[in-house]
Amino acid sequence: MHDKSKKEVIDEKKLSARTLIIIPTYNEALNICRLIGAILENYPDHVDILVIDDSSPDGTAAMVRRIEADDSRVRLLVRPSKLGLGTAYLMGFRYALEKGYAQIIEMDADFSHDPAAIRSLREAMQDADLVIGSRYLNNTVNVVNWPLSRLILSKGASIYTRWITGMPISDPTSGFKCFSAKVLRSIALGRIHSQGYSFQIEINYRAWKKGFVIHEVPIVFVDRTIGKSKMTKKNIAEAIWMVWWLKLLSITGRL
Repeated sequence: MHDKSKKEVIDEKKLSARTLIIIPTYNEALNICRLIGAILENYPDHVDILVIDDSSPDGTAAMVRRIEADDSRVRLLVRPSKLGLGTAYLMGFRYALEKGYAQIIEMDADFSHDPAAIRSLREAMQDADLVIGSRYLNNTVNVVNWPLSRLILSKGASIYTRWITGMPISDPTSGFKCFSAKVLRSIALGRIHSQGYSFQIEINYRAWKKGFVIHEVPIVFVDRTIGKSKMTKKNIAEAIWMVWWLKLLSITGRL
């Protein structure tokens, strides 16, 4: 039997890294149990799940709590009210760093992010510090069931962000990504106050400005079939001015 190549050894080491998947929830009772089950079935080793629920009135937290009681790979944190996507991820990032996870994945609870794609994110981390699941890589559009208006908004936001910031990222507003712990440790998490689209743009920009290696992998984004979108007009407006604010902070050395 031949000895394993150096690359194969590195691959196994990367894929065995302790990984935390952060899933913020608000009224996701119809999705969350199926999603957790799919993740744990496909990735039984080295992957844990942190659900951060904003006191969903539909009983999401109670459902996760029952799973948590039977499976040590699942952890639930409940916040007192609906506090926003960005603050949920920041709480999850701090938890991950405190517990010593090597890789941290963020994803939605509504199956718009396919659990099967987690593997490609983790594999791409062999040569990167941040891997983004992209809907628009290589000028393609991999989005299913979105109305044309939503697609134009999202694609337009990507073009607008790249134009203002100069970031070489095809899908800067994607919420499906994997960070190495060193990226999150290097970013001043206490300075991030944005939400929604803006949160994704800001954390990508800060990682890029720090010189970290960022890769994108193609994903197919399928619009939720159960529940309602959490995107608001306020999130969109914030994203419009946030890119200018980030550029100003960078130019003045205050990023």
